[in-house]
Amino acid sequence: MSIEQQILLKVPTLLLGIIIVGGSIALSIIGLLIVRKFIPHHKLKLHHDVADPILGAMSVVYAVLLAFIVVIVWQNFDKANSAVQLEANYLADIYRDAEGLSPDFRAKVGNLLREYREAVIKYEWPALQKGQMSPEVEKLMKKIWALYTVYEPKNKTEEAFFNESVRKLNSFRELRRLRVMESRTGIPPLLWSVLLLGALAITCFTFLFGAENVKVQIIMGVLLSATIALILLAILLLDYPFTGGITISSTPFREILLD
Repeated sequence: MSIEQQILLKVPTLLLGIIIVGGSIALSIIGLLIVRKFIPHHKLKLHHDVADPILGAMSVVYAVLLAFIVVIVWQNFDKANSAVQLEANYLADIYRDAEGLSPDFRAKVGNLLREYREAVIKYEWPALQKGQMSPEVEKLMKKIWALYTVYEPKNKTEEAFFNESVRKLNSFRELRRLRVMESRTGIPPLLWSVLLLGALAITCFTFLFGAENVKVQIIMGVLLSATIALILLAILLLDYPFTGGITISSTPFREILLD
């Protein structure tokens, strides 16, 4: 489990937001006051014509990177959410298609599918928070698959329902594997380093400007650092779709009827 996922798992979302945003604001204020203590504003003003275009270029590059990461993270989150809904739909479809098979087989599969749904809700969703799969769900999946591997359709109608059920069962298994993989996959550490160092560089660069009214400059610095911190917080919260305060719920599995 990555450091980011451990943080999301152990630190409440509100506290995490306070730490990240509050820490950024504190850095922008304390850093500016320290610079002003040693360098008066009129000396800093002498370098505005050089510092201004450099900061502008840095901000544009960093803004593009931030926007790209936000889009990718949100798309991955939305993709994972859609996959969970599709997985639940396949579960309901497999249960319904079993009606076209023999009564004895239908009863066995129905019981296993109901057990599977309850196990996913009870065991696998908590395991996904740690980027893990549930052994209980894996055992039930193997039992369901074992039933289909030994079943022999008795007529063309059963054969049609059986073939369709096997096709959906394969897709169902693939979606579960995808869900488990997405629960443990996030932004690479190298990219996080670039994001954090970029935020630090831009924040510190604002200290090199010398507004006559230091309070006004503090306000501007606070707004800039808080905005960057909020975006980084959003990226962190969406990076692991099954861990933290903003997660994909098991509601699609709770809402399907297997009766």
